[in-house]
Amino acid sequence: MPKMRYVILQQAGHLQFVEMPADYAYQLSALNLRLHKEIDKLTAADVPELPRAVAECDNLDLLSEQWVIVSGMDYINALEQSFARLKENHYPLIALLTEIRALQAQLEQWYEEEAEAL
Repeated sequence: MPKMRYVILQQAGHLQFVEMPADYAYQLSALNLRLHKEIDKLTAADVPELPRAVAECDNLDLLSEQWVIVSGMDYINALEQSFARLKENHYPLIALLTEIRALQAQLEQWYEEEAEAL
């Protein structure tokens, strides 16, 4: 079984738990920090609200049914869709989408390789 890591995101008091392959969790956290750094530069009307990465951990036991673990692929796909909808075609959106899509492609490849290994 592959080693997984969890990225914990927070937005307005709500927590989100994203399960990532251990080798890619740091990339999601770093991407989140970069998005927060650049998002104020976007001039589009409907800039998505982003949770903030607040922690990473190796093991996670959720003690309440109100919380769910989201797969990294589902999270990154939703993130890509939210930024791809923006009506803006210049920096920094193009650079941000490129970074999101790069991580998305890496995760797709990882999941494909894991499926083949089974």
